[in-house]
Amino acid sequence: MCVILVIMIIDSHCHIHDSHFFPENQEAVYSRARQAGTDMIVVATSESDAEAAIAFADSHEGVWAVAGVHPHDTKEGWQRVEALLKQKPSVLVGIGEIGLDYFYDNSPRDVQIRALEEQLQWAVDYDLPVSFHVREAYDDFWPLFDNFRGIRGVLHCFTDTASTLEKALERGLYIGVNGISTFTKDASQQAMFASLPLEKMLLETDAPFLTPKPFRGKINEPVYVVEVARHQAEVRNLPLGDILSQTTTNTRNLFAL
Repeated sequence: MCVILVIMIIDSHCHIHDSHFFPENQEAVYSRARQAGTDMIVVATSESDAEAAIAFADSHEGVWAVAGVHPHDTKEGWQRVEALLKQKPSVLVGIGEIGLDYFYDNSPRDVQIRALEEQLQWAVDYDLPVSFHVREAYDDFWPLFDNFRGIRGVLHCFTDTASTLEKALERGLYIGVNGISTFTKDASQQAMFASLPLEKMLLETDAPFLTPKPFRGKINEPVYVVEVARHQAEVRNLPLGDILSQTTTNTRNLFAL
């Protein structure tokens, strides 16, 4: 008898719950992912988006939600998210995406910092992992992070330096790898992605953004997360199954799926 082992893939970070990004084909995008054996975590960026993420996850099999307020949106408030955490919906598996973004400064930096501190406290209080968005702000981020004991999480869409990677790994953080790894021409980034310990890697799409090769030019979808894994298998000279198995295990461990 031949036994076929099917490895489920998990897109650890996408936004298909947001009808602004997928106004007409949301269900088709979801169905394509599920037919390809891909589960997904939908990640919020604002107070209202957190409600939408939880509602989408609650009504779709193989979907979980992460709720929080992105640094861009902290100027609009973040306190409403805690009411969702108190309800403890079964599909809510983390807080995010939260952090600091000094590249755009869409919210004042002092507001970003206050929001990050309060949401990190929620992570401690509710014992939830965190999906972090940090861009050109690590000098402020690390001292804030280190003020809170026991924080576990992932640096989403990581493209920073090897030095920053080392600091992240020292703190036990996972690293989110997405389509950028398949198309970046930055040699230092290529080297960083190739050297990332597989046991600390999560696969993500950030759909609808950052579409991987060979689908550049198309709107990104969770179904394309396998292309990120395929690229990692090629550059590491490992079987694709090894990449999928380990990253799925990593995601399940971090988010207690």
